Amino acid sequence: MHDILDSLGQTIVKALPASVTGYDVSRGELTVTAEAADIVKVATFLRDDAACQFNCFIDVTAVDWPAREQRFDVVYHLLSPRLNQRIRIKTVTDEVTPVPSLIGVFRGADWFEREAYDLYGVLFTGHPDMRRILTDYGFDGHPLRKDFPLTGFVEVRYDDAEKRVVYDKVRLNQEFRNFDFLSPWEGTDYVIPGDEKATSQGQGNKLTGEPEKKAP
Repeated sequence: MHDILDSLGQTIVKALPASVTGYDVSRGELTVTAEAADIVKVATFLRDDAACQFNCFIDVTAVDWPAREQRFDVVYHLLSPRLNQRIRIKTVTDEVTPVPSLIGVFRGADWFEREAYDLYGVLFTGHPDMRRILTDYGFDGHPLRKDFPLTGFVEVRYDDAEKRVVYDKVRLNQEFRNFDFLSPWEGTDYVIPGDEKATSQGQGNKLTGEPEKKAP
């Protein structure tokens, strides 16, 4: 299988030398890297060429590398049912440079490109309906970016008094959110409030082995 994929990768690079910058075969999978501006040309070739026949669009997603100038890997997956082979296409872009839409080549790319825009902020030119698809109206930010806060910015709830959906800023109700990251098998070196109820008199703390601390 490795030799077959390696031969296919060489064929693609030779056919599109200016558009495909390289390929790699790893773990039984073929990945080609392409120029973002030529992604439509590359996808069309992979769909129509007799040696490829990747006419089934699986998905498009992204990977966020915030430390890079071009922070996003835009990743496409295609399938050739006739040849029983898969291929991955990778290209790179930044937060403001759009990637050409593949809807003209694969109509099924529609919602996947909207999802990549919604969750990562990757822009696609030529898309007929480039709007969010998973998050709510007016959502702030893109939740799968690595710099997006885990708690988000707002929370959505239905207000029974106002009879409508309202947005509230996220509030952390816990007074402290500091964690010591100690092994749960070893336990902490201090008594957590409430744990003293689980210890038997005279046996000490079952987690730490220390003598039981009685309340004054």
